[in-house]
Amino acid sequence: MTQPKMQETVLTDTRFDTYDLDPRIARGLDDAGFEFCTPIQAETLPLALNGRDVAGQARTGTGKTAAFLLAIFKRLLAPDSKGQGPNPRAIVVAPTRELAIQIHRDAELLGKHTGLRTLLAYGGVDYVKQRDQIGEGVDILIGTPGRLIDYLKQGIYNLKHIEVAVLDEADRMFDLGFISDIRYLFRRMPPVDQRLTLMFSATFPLKVTELAYEHMNDAQTVRIAEEQVTTERVTQVVYYPANHEKLPLLIHLLKGKQDDHIMVFVNTRHAADRVARTLKANGIDAAMLAGNVPQSKRQKLLKRFHDGNLAVLVATDVAARGLHIPDVSHVFNFDLPQDAADYVHRIGRTARLGATGDAISFACEDYAFHLPEVEEYIEMPLKVVQHDPAELPRIEHPPARKRKKGGSKKRGGGRRRGGGRR
Repeated sequence: MTQPKMQETVLTDTRFDTYDLDPRIARGLDDAGFEFCTPIQAETLPLALNGRDVAGQARTGTGKTAAFLLAIFKRLLAPDSKGQGPNPRAIVVAPTRELAIQIHRDAELLGKHTGLRTLLAYGGVDYVKQRDQIGEGVDILIGTPGRLIDYLKQGIYNLKHIEVAVLDEADRMFDLGFISDIRYLFRRMPPVDQRLTLMFSATFPLKVTELAYEHMNDAQTVRIAEEQVTTERVTQVVYYPANHEKLPLLIHLLKGKQDDHIMVFVNTRHAADRVARTLKANGIDAAMLAGNVPQSKRQKLLKRFHDGNLAVLVATDVAARGLHIPDVSHVFNFDLPQDAADYVHRIGRTARLGATGDAISFACEDYAFHLPEVEEYIEMPLKVVQHDPAELPRIEHPPARKRKKGGSKKRGGGRRRGGGRR
């Protein structure tokens, strides 16, 4: 986790050392190279560090994670804190495994001198190991709703000692159907006037505002306004290919960008698999990230991409939010998203922390009717770029996946369950 000094417009004049922070926290900031606050940090830290509940809105990639982590550290290191014990004193709830893992990584970096024990709880891997570690005691527990509730119901920990509760990407919680789980967790914590509650979200629809009113103590709302929903540092264009032209056009555009760091977004797991396999068949180093990819493999793929050892990451919206992957040069919307807000989250993977980037969308026969919704949402038309179908390359198609022999017979002729693990 770094806070690059890329452009003066990204960082404010507010220095972290102007806040009354424990020296152990200050050392972590110095180690991470944090000197000046981003706008969301400058607006929320004075409130949260003084014990005020905050509902913060800012687009993705603006430093929200550091803002709530510093508030957690200060509260737990304060002389009047309840002190260390077997149960968590702070909890951070995230909508996806990837976001939870990233928050934990940032917490370990910024808080490495605090002595606070920070642990993860998320599905897909290490069930017993995670359970046993949490049972041994934890200060800050970070996780996804399902696994957090699982361990809570087993009595591995309780929420009676929570001093700070953080809900990250609150609007995404609603999108993924987690809101009843969030309320379940909140109802088992101390009353709102006995804890600090911080909520962060890229957007603040009415349903998120209602959640803040219900489970926060006179929260101060902070909105980091921008002239446009999408950053001006992203060059946004749209092509109108026929369905059969999409893959040749994508390969044609990617061939000249082999040294770049590129994400290609699609709407379904099947499309992600087909696009990634076709790119590889045509000499482009690509891999797929979708919800059915095992967690251990997802983490390895993200690390390869993060480290620059993978040129193209083809992803469903599982990768559209929360992940900080630096230096993404281009985002391709191979499929236009069906939700206009997801367009903003997708292209937010590029032009982070002051960099510039390109967003290229395909308005094809299947998804072109979503374009007016996207343009209305971002309050600007996308520039149309023409392509010549005659110039598109002939592409190699990967061999069809072989179906397992006798699969249905082994299941007694019953209907096979589709899809992968969620």
